[in-house]
Amino acid sequence: MTGETLYERLGGHDAIRAVVDDFYDRLLDDEELGPFFENADVERLRRTQTDFLCEAAGGPETYDAEPVREAHLHVPFTEEHIERAVGHLSNSLDAFDVPESDAEKVIGAVAAYREELLARPNDDGAE
Repeated sequence: MTGETLYERLGGHDAIRAVVDDFYDRLLDDEELGPFFENADVERLRRTQTDFLCEAAGGPETYDAEPVREAHLHVPFTEEHIERAVGHLSNSLDAFDVPESDAEKVIGAVAAYREELLARPNDDGAE
């Protein structure tokens, strides 16, 4: 075992940004998901998603954007939308030859926020 972090195995910030760019290109091209981004600052989203994944992978970057739940309250995501987005992320990771075990860790980091992504404004956040 080399002791490399997931961040290092993924290739660091620039490689993670390349995956994120590919992922957002796929989201924007998706007929069902693309409309969610019509009025969004996509460059800011690419930067914050990169920071999020870098931090989750053990890198030095810090995700300091609005909390995931609050940032997505206005977006009417459904389970199907989340699954489509995860599929695009998986395809992006595959396009960059990320080993399956590492890709699963990246997807797991995003999937951990499923409930926050599906939250609605009238949800009080309590279980």
